[in-house]
Order: sequence, then structure tokens, then C-alpha cells
Amino acid sequence: MLNALGVFTTVVVGLMVGVEFSVAFVINRILNGLPGDNGLRGRAHGARMLGAVMPFWYIGSLVLATIWAVAGWHHHGAGLVVTAAALLILSVIMSLLLLVPINNRVKTWTADGLPADWKEQMNRWDRFHCVRVAVIIAAFALLAAALA
Repeated sequence: MLNALGVFTTVVVGLMVGVEFSVAFVINRILNGLPGDNGLRGRAHGARMLGAVMPFWYIGSLVLATIWAVAGWHHHGAGLVVTAAALLILSVIMSLLLLVPINNRVKTWTADGLPADWKEQMNRWDRFHCVRVAVIIAAFALLAAALA
């Protein structure tokens, strides 16, 4: 049962990493290359869509890792799972303090109502997001290592 929990947790976190990696290194670069305000409209739509789903995914991943850490406390790899859970906590804190405030503004933007510093805000979000992606990749790697 513990092994099944570990595999399920690792898959859930791995899928989340894939989505966030794709946003950072594929989708946003595509959107930035679109003409006119199309990229901005795409980002606003993505902020609304992913903003509705990702909180559940991040919290769900953290809950699963925590359950695995508690259930497997005396088993091989427990330290790796605890460290991964700590990194997932860090990713949630980063999201709440750094990324969500920007995301909440972006999802309301239209081409007619852009703030003067909109490009700076997008660049700031991208930088924070890349750091968060690195954090969740590390968590994923630790979870995968704990399975071995």
C-alpha cells in the first residue's frame, strides 16, 4: 500500500512539474512571440484557467507527500519524502506570496486597460515561476529517488 501511495504521489507531482515546465519554457515563449495583444490575451486566459486548477494540484501534491512521509516514517527513503514535502511547502508559499498576486492582476487585464508596467510584471512573474519550477523539479526528483 505504501508503495502504491509513493507511485501515485510521484506521478501526480510529476504531471504538475510537466505542466509548470511547459508554461515556463514553451507556452509563455509562444505567447510572447504572438503579434499585437494576442500573447497578453493568452496569458490572461491562462491565468484564469490554470489559476482555477493549480491551487488544488499544489495542495493535493503536498497532502499526498505529507501522507506518504507520515505513513512511511520508519521506511527507507522517508528523509527524501520529508524533504520533498518541505520543498512543496516552499512552492505553495512562493505561489501565495509572489505569483498569485501578479496572476490575479493579469487575469483582469485587457488590451485597453493595461498598467504602464505590465511588461515588468510579466517578467517578474516569469522569473518567480522559473524558480518555483526548479523547486518542484527538485521535489519530484526526491520523490522519485525515494521510490528506489
